[in-house]
Amino acid sequence: MNVYMSCGFKKQSSESIGLPPGAITDPEYSIQIGVKYFAEVMKQAKGDINLALQSYNFGNGFIGYALERGGYSKEIATQFSSMMAAKQGWSRYGDTNYVDHVMRYYNGGNGNVVVVGDGTQSFNVEEVHNIMKEYLGRPYVWGGRTPAAGGFDCCGLLEYAFAQIGIEMYGTAQSQYNKTKPVPEDQIRPGDFVFFSTYKPGASHVGMYVGNGQFINANSSGGTSYSSVEEWKNLYPFLGFRRI
Repeated sequence: MNVYMSCGFKKQSSESIGLPPGAITDPEYSIQIGVKYFAEVMKQAKGDINLALQSYNFGNGFIGYALERGGYSKEIATQFSSMMAAKQGWSRYGDTNYVDHVMRYYNGGNGNVVVVGDGTQSFNVEEVHNIMKEYLGRPYVWGGRTPAAGGFDCCGLLEYAFAQIGIEMYGTAQSQYNKTKPVPEDQIRPGDFVFFSTYKPGASHVGMYVGNGQFINANSSGGTSYSSVEEWKNLYPFLGFRRI
């Protein structure tokens, strides 16, 4: 994602601090301002990467517009672009394909993540990870428990993957939280579960840690994808790492 987004930083980073497009000529400073602005947009978008990306391109006024209409979609982005172009008297406004462009880089390396277990887990970490990797890019589906649903929700992805190796992890994120034991953060290993409280008290989101600060999960913004533990900590209450 950083490779592509840096191409847009010079124009949009200058505008984000009230300067005309292209006013910042120092590439390093431009990227610093752009990253800071994107972090702010990400928070306003409540972690929805698609909404945040399109808002980075359109301006954060798009966030409220989209949320009032059910969230980000290409159709909503096109409507907003047309509305703003007409209002400004321009031929076009922003890039309605911006999300698609950036997500090619954001997801491009997902399939290359390699997880190596150290033998401390009660299951084959590589095997479970490889099962989950088959579904990278599948959309988030509330209640999705099998590939037949067209996608997974967070607990459904883990439930399905572990069922393939004979381990029963049926239930909600809270159920899976209750079936696992806490692990101190300085002792975490690939294969540990990571839990967050998102839309309600208690555990409401879960993924599997894969190392290097990343976890694989099914979430409403990226579908089945990899996420940063630290980024999620900044967005939601963190409930810790746990182990089967």
